[in-house]
Amino acid sequence: MQTKKWLPLVMLLSLQAAWAGSAQELDYGAYGIDLKGIDHSVRIQDNISLYANGAWMKQAEIPAERSSAGVAEYLYDLNQQRVRDIVEHADAATAEGRKVADLYRSFMDEAAIAKRGLSALRPQLDAIAGLGSTQQIVAYMAGLQAQPVDTPFRFYVGQDPKNSSVYLAGVNQSGLGMERDYYLSKSADFAKARQAYQRYLGKLLTLAGEKHAERRAKAVYALEDKLARIQWSNVENRDIQKTYNKVAVADLPKTLPGYDWPRLMAGAQLSAATHVNLDQPSYLAKLSGLLAHTPPAVLRDYLTLRTLDVYSPYLDQPWVAAHFDFYGKTLAGRGVDRPRWKKAVTLVNDGLGEAVGKLYVAKYFTPEAKRQADELVHNLLKAYDQSIDTLDWMEPATKQEAHAKLSKYMLKIGYPDKWRDYSALEIKADDLTGNVARISAFNYLRDTKRLGQPVDRSEWGMTPQTVNAYYNAANNEIVFPAAILQSPYFDPRFDLAVNYGSIGATIGHEISHGFDDQGHQFDGDGNMRNWWTPADEKHFKEVTARLVKQYSAFEPVKGHRVNGELTLGENIADNAGLEIAYKAYKIALGGKDAPVIDGMTGDQRFFIAFAQSWRSKSRDAATVQQLVSDPHTPDIWRPIGTVSNLDPFYQAFGVKPGDKMYLPPEQRFHLWW
Repeated sequence: MQTKKWLPLVMLLSLQAAWAGSAQELDYGAYGIDLKGIDHSVRIQDNISLYANGAWMKQAEIPAERSSAGVAEYLYDLNQQRVRDIVEHADAATAEGRKVADLYRSFMDEAAIAKRGLSALRPQLDAIAGLGSTQQIVAYMAGLQAQPVDTPFRFYVGQDPKNSSVYLAGVNQSGLGMERDYYLSKSADFAKARQAYQRYLGKLLTLAGEKHAERRAKAVYALEDKLARIQWSNVENRDIQKTYNKVAVADLPKTLPGYDWPRLMAGAQLSAATHVNLDQPSYLAKLSGLLAHTPPAVLRDYLTLRTLDVYSPYLDQPWVAAHFDFYGKTLAGRGVDRPRWKKAVTLVNDGLGEAVGKLYVAKYFTPEAKRQADELVHNLLKAYDQSIDTLDWMEPATKQEAHAKLSKYMLKIGYPDKWRDYSALEIKADDLTGNVARISAFNYLRDTKRLGQPVDRSEWGMTPQTVNAYYNAANNEIVFPAAILQSPYFDPRFDLAVNYGSIGATIGHEISHGFDDQGHQFDGDGNMRNWWTPADEKHFKEVTARLVKQYSAFEPVKGHRVNGELTLGENIADNAGLEIAYKAYKIALGGKDAPVIDGMTGDQRFFIAFAQSWRSKSRDAATVQQLVSDPHTPDIWRPIGTVSNLDPFYQAFGVKPGDKMYLPPEQRFHLWW
């Protein structure tokens, strides 16, 4: 499903950790290599992923409640259990503790949820039923911006890409129940998904007691299909120049006629905005005509279904089952739904994440872990700084700019210095759907009230208990929550080669985003300003075209290949991150030779640790979904696409012509080498 985007550019690591189930034990030994997970029947020169993870893959089973299993899932589940313990023992004597406990309780009290039934949504459904003209319906959509209910357009507030010191309102395309490609692709897999989706929409209307459910569901699907056909593709949305279209609010009526802009802006609680960014102006231009020519009855049914869809996980069991049957089984290939407590923990993390985060870091993130993580990050920055001067694709003037940008990187490691204030958020122990609505409104209004205020660069976009990381171009920052800075990704007790090959490559990945095809369009102050010369651009595009071709050849699921253009930015970051992590590892050694451990040299441990950090198994349905929606290559393919480009890998394992991992030198992708 589509969500509102961040503005400006934010690049996530995007580990496959969503919807994890019970913990699967992993044995990474005393120094960080899982020796039992290695498959010695596979030559590392032929497939590093199967060599490093093959034995694990042969015996590992994806639990029925999951769409994938692996390192990220293991950590995700471990943190779910830790957060559950924190939540269930929350101190109700404090205001925040009581909110945490009440939010969790509101999800777990199935009897109360069943008793309320659909009456919990009756005010919203009655309001939709009472809408008359198309103008009234579109105005109602504007009022939904503070709610989790999706509409064909989504307002947001973020930093202005060309002036990161101020906030800017924006509007982007939205409103689909599936990813855009599911509506448009001729693939048999997607055709089945479309049929299942229409049945799901009909099921929602039937559960709501509506008549002619199948016919009405079909009409709503037809509307969404038309929306998909005028929306921009994920590849087009990667072009940050094309998605930056700042317009004065006073000029909106002539720029995009067909909308009652004063009414829309007021309904979206953005009356204070002086300018708006139009992410996909051609879509918005076509949307007004599409809405005008769609019968109001269909638009009402569309809003009814978007409401029922988003709230169905928070209603009683028939609704939960219908939602899981489509999104869990059909789209993700999962066999059973997650235990209720895990979904409750997810809601608490989403709604009161930093309140829980305070307790999480106090218990699970040691000062020594933070110290060593800081040291590792600084070695990576040093490796980048040294590498800039040796790059053959940057002009001298560009190198000066690169040094300047690198020197301004903001580092956020572990947890924020200032915690979020939840005092204005009302949580009730007996009102789950109300809590979900109030959390959405709390977050949206928090954003809209920023207009005209100084930008707070200290804020975090992730909680400390999140197993992920990101680079934010607006703040020129890399952010690594405490949850990812733990074993098996990182451990102060692990061998240097392992820590640098695993978390080091990940940190290097995020740093590199400031210098990739999108990140280089932002300067050290977070403003959209292309500081590359035309010669730099030309060389970069020539080199990265090689990477597009390499990854487009990968076929994780028969008939479904990696989209090399969609995944280009993340593939660049994977390759650059590994190159720099290797250099930083050598810096950390301080000129000394790495010891040989269990017959492995330091370089060999570095590459094996890197491959094991991407250990994963995924259901085909989930992988297909990822291939059309996610800018990241599926995990198990990431080491294959990366180490085959790095010369030290060839030297460490004697890779030669004829080996399946071998690429001729002229075909290897080098950016920071």
